[in-house]
Amino acid sequence: MIKQNFIKLYEENFQKNWELPAITDYKGDNSYTYGELASEIAKLHLLFRELGIQKGDAIALIGRNHSSWAIVFLAAITYGAVIVPILHEFNPESMVNIISHSDSKLLFVHEDQWKPIDADKIQIPVIDIPTFSLIQWKDEETLLAFDRWEQKFHEIYPTGFTKEDIRYADVSNDEVVCLNYTSGTTGFSKGVMITANNFAGNVTYAHQLELLFTGDRLLAFLPMAHVYGCAFDFLYALSAGVHVTLLGMIPTPRNLLNALQEVRPHLIITVPLIFEKIYKSRILPTLNKPLMKGLMRIPGVEQIILNRINKKLIHTLGGRFRQVIIGGAALNAEVEACFYKMRFPFTVGYGMTECAPLISYDHHHEFVPTSCGSVLKGIMEARIDSPDPENTPGEIQVRGENVMKGYYKNPEATRDAFTKDGWLKTGDSGVMKDRCLFIKGRIKTMILSANGQNIYPEEIEAQLNNLRYVAESLVVPRENRLVALVYPEVNAIASDGITPRELEEIMVENKNTLNQSVAQYEQISEIEIVEKEFEKTPKKSIKRFLYT
Repeated sequence: MIKQNFIKLYEENFQKNWELPAITDYKGDNSYTYGELASEIAKLHLLFRELGIQKGDAIALIGRNHSSWAIVFLAAITYGAVIVPILHEFNPESMVNIISHSDSKLLFVHEDQWKPIDADKIQIPVIDIPTFSLIQWKDEETLLAFDRWEQKFHEIYPTGFTKEDIRYADVSNDEVVCLNYTSGTTGFSKGVMITANNFAGNVTYAHQLELLFTGDRLLAFLPMAHVYGCAFDFLYALSAGVHVTLLGMIPTPRNLLNALQEVRPHLIITVPLIFEKIYKSRILPTLNKPLMKGLMRIPGVEQIILNRINKKLIHTLGGRFRQVIIGGAALNAEVEACFYKMRFPFTVGYGMTECAPLISYDHHHEFVPTSCGSVLKGIMEARIDSPDPENTPGEIQVRGENVMKGYYKNPEATRDAFTKDGWLKTGDSGVMKDRCLFIKGRIKTMILSANGQNIYPEEIEAQLNNLRYVAESLVVPRENRLVALVYPEVNAIASDGITPRELEEIMVENKNTLNQSVAQYEQISEIEIVEKEFEKTPKKSIKRFLYT
């Protein structure tokens, strides 16, 4: 058990950082100091009491990153309730399913997500964010409680809410504080029971690493409804006195780069997709110019060129960050090699929702190429289910402070997730040297060739995604051969005037280029162009099961 009580961490830090800026909505009018944030949390605590919410009750929350979202999340866990953050990208039926499955007693939702929901299927009070107005209720008592809520707050704190008034619920670290659903699909709901200790393990370890300091700035653009963004962009940052700016819009390259230039964060927390796009759209075109290719062959000149690209990229991303942390999925090997050669300050970590989320990490100056960091010392343990863990891939299994309590109301799935001796089965295949993890791919996606060779499609896809006009791809087995499904770069094709016939010819060239760089048993027989973008998980990983 982590010594630091998770909930008390915020009680202490809100008092300590009372006058410092805490949360700001990018391009919005809302900005809160830590004191103002604490006051808004106290208002919601009173509302919860008026509505009869008890300790341990679940409160559902749907919306994009926004200050009101952050206030609801913090108010719920510091009250002693269980927060149920639902990704705004889930379809309405999935949202209803999660609200029901989680036994939520109250729903906070942005109107954009509320409109498509069948209101008749929601039998609990519904409150709009960011206005905090009641939009659906089933009894008169709820309406009366809501009407007297704000007036009662002013009666309790006639001279205003002060730092001495902060008193949060007594929540033991072994209690569940969050239900995070990995999928909203009916029949497949898996609500990960995250305890206060799980979050405390992640947050206190980040403090040990000194990733952020009081007064630093951070831009939160990953969805905070997903545990990766929630743990580090939000919970860790606010426990460290950091000023968090919430992007609150789709992180397109233009939106993201503009925000990074304005906020100039001290740390960037992101997923591989963002940096793979930067590499493909900004770095690769420069390196592929004929003149540049010639200069790169001159001894000593290559590093000078890469240093200049590195300097320009750092400036483009705000110029003030100490390092970039990439997690949530595997980083393309070619992209990683280029950034490492450039001496760009980045590192790759590894985790999963069931570990809230961190399993392994190294600072950028300790990062070992192709690895995903070292298993968290003193917090987590890992082992490889293999007779030769350093050389022969096997399932990565973990245990420690960050491991979930189980899946809510799903004892069978919980049993299946753990080994008989209590280790969490990650479903990822890899090797471990010392404490450093090297991931090969998902066990379920591994393809066994006719000759008994293990094929990891992610490794082939990583190379294919860097070829001409390939936006994303999936390698799937078909009748003892490999076929690559490719969603092309639609905008680039249109701007370059590429015809369908020309695109087919380019894909044949891509296939030939790819097959020259992979093992014979990994060669693909055909590239099949798909017309729609692949469906993705909250981590922006392709839902592979839909296409195999």
